[in-house]
Amino acid sequence: MAGNNRKFFVGGNWKMNGSKDSINEICGWLTAGDTADTDVVVGPPTAYLGYVQEKLAGSGVYAAAQNCYKVPKGAFTGEISPAMIKDIGCEWVILGHSERRNVFGETDELIAEKIEHALGEGLKVIACIGEKLEEREAGKTEEVVFRQTKAFKDKVKDWSKVVLAYEPVWAIGTGKVATPQQAQEVHARLRTWLSENVSPAVANSLRIIYGGSVSASNCNDLATQGDIDGFLVGGASLKPDFVKIINARKA
Repeated sequence: MAGNNRKFFVGGNWKMNGSKDSINEICGWLTAGDTADTDVVVGPPTAYLGYVQEKLAGSGVYAAAQNCYKVPKGAFTGEISPAMIKDIGCEWVILGHSERRNVFGETDELIAEKIEHALGEGLKVIACIGEKLEEREAGKTEEVVFRQTKAFKDKVKDWSKVVLAYEPVWAIGTGKVATPQQAQEVHARLRTWLSENVSPAVANSLRIIYGGSVSASNCNDLATQGDIDGFLVGGASLKPDFVKIINARKA
């Protein structure tokens, strides 16, 4: 689907990394860089979310929470709600990341409830899906990513508030990267599934981004694929080369 009108989107997931000193440095080169033609969102740890939001204010780069819970408030130690995220001026949240699924045991059902609540509260959501290595080797990639997407598709009323991030778990932080062709194949099949199960309009407009060891050296080849609308970047988003990834379409 080359020639589409979907604006390039690049997210930086800082995971459990950062300090005020390193964040000052990151925000410095991030706001000085050319990000005009790309929607850019970075996800700092919760402890620094408000700090990063203030540092980036007015820059055109936005801060996202890495997670949130499915209700506005209550006795849920260690959790934050969409209402709190909005209260400090942020409008994005990452949900369903493979580390939440596989390290912390979050189910498709819980993630769907969290997506529904976050959208209902007015946040925008980067919704993550992706298969593990054994699932890919067993030929179950489509089965897994379709199941994960199906779990929340009926919870979404406005798909313009959602970015879908395909992150093959076997490629996250391992240095293994899906080839541009492998990534494009899954993105294209997801778009076909969305066309058949949501609507052709949503399938054409929804941004589907790729994550999994994206770097300055491989981002240009990935960005040429017609159904790859950007990236969700992990460790590389902590380094100045992140600006090159943001501009992968320009090179």
